[in-house]
Amino acid sequence: MAEIAIDPTLGPVLARTGDERAVLESFLDFHRGVLLRKLRGLSDADAARRLVPSATTVAGLVKHLTLVERNWFPCLLAPGPGDVYLTSEEDAVASFALTGEDTVERLAGAYERACARSREVAGRFDLDHVVPHPQLGEVSLRWILVHMIEETARHAGHADILRELTDGSTGAV
Repeated sequence: MAEIAIDPTLGPVLARTGDERAVLESFLDFHRGVLLRKLRGLSDADAARRLVPSATTVAGLVKHLTLVERNWFPCLLAPGPGDVYLTSEEDAVASFALTGEDTVERLAGAYERACARSREVAGRFDLDHVVPHPQLGEVSLRWILVHMIEETARHAGHADILRELTDGSTGAV
């Protein structure tokens, strides 16, 4: 029987027999990578282009998810001096707003750094580790990972549609 070749960018496929943590982390990393692939290759203008009635742009999605990464991992699990967990809808909406300094390169770098920091912080705790949450009472790291898979996949899907509207590019990899 011939061996089936598996694209190494498909972490969830590679983790298909892994433990719970490996599966959760691989799905989150897969969707993080999809988002970055949707951003890369776009000009700064195309990444910031509004193609739907809302202010949602590929660049704005990456900027928003950078804040979300910081909010759910470092700010909630291991807050430092001055870290404040953001809870308002206004904060979420404002996180999509772009400035002249929000280039594709800078946004991708900030997101990659935020994801690396999230991995580092999450790696310190067991999945059952529970922290207080200002709106939900308590959440476990397991719950945070599942929530972040959902949040990241949802926005990666938005980015996929926006990228297709921009240049016809489709697909996760």
